[in-house]
Amino acid sequence: MSDETPISAQQRLDAVLARIPYVRFLGMRAELAGDEMTAILPFSPHLIGNTSIPALHGGVIGAFLEMTALAQLSVREPHRRQPKTIDVTIEYLRPAKGGLVTYARADLRKVGRRIANVHVEAWQEARASPVAALRGHFMLSTD
Repeated sequence: MSDETPISAQQRLDAVLARIPYVRFLGMRAELAGDEMTAILPFSPHLIGNTSIPALHGGVIGAFLEMTALAQLSVREPHRRQPKTIDVTIEYLRPAKGGLVTYARADLRKVGRRIANVHVEAWQEARASPVAALRGHFMLSTD
């Protein structure tokens, strides 16, 4: 019998995110409700790209979407190594306004032995009005 306390899925997810320096720079976090993960990007002034609107930088949104996909894959496949990005396509649908929290959810469309196909949507005030979407393919470890 082991004296170690089993770690929860939320603790595993937090550990995955803590290992990624850019996630720490963004201030991103994620919450689990069952097997459904919601990524959260709190507003911070250093994330602004367009000061005249003000709106979040497109690179910040793109990275947030990609990190959401990787985090969701780590929840689904906890015993595999961190997936590697093969390709992503990002659709910028409307400005992500400064001062608001941005949320994202990933839909794992297909998870095979080696490749995962993922779709992610990000929104701010209403999930029905996404600010951006990502479609991507990720290489899963083969061990």
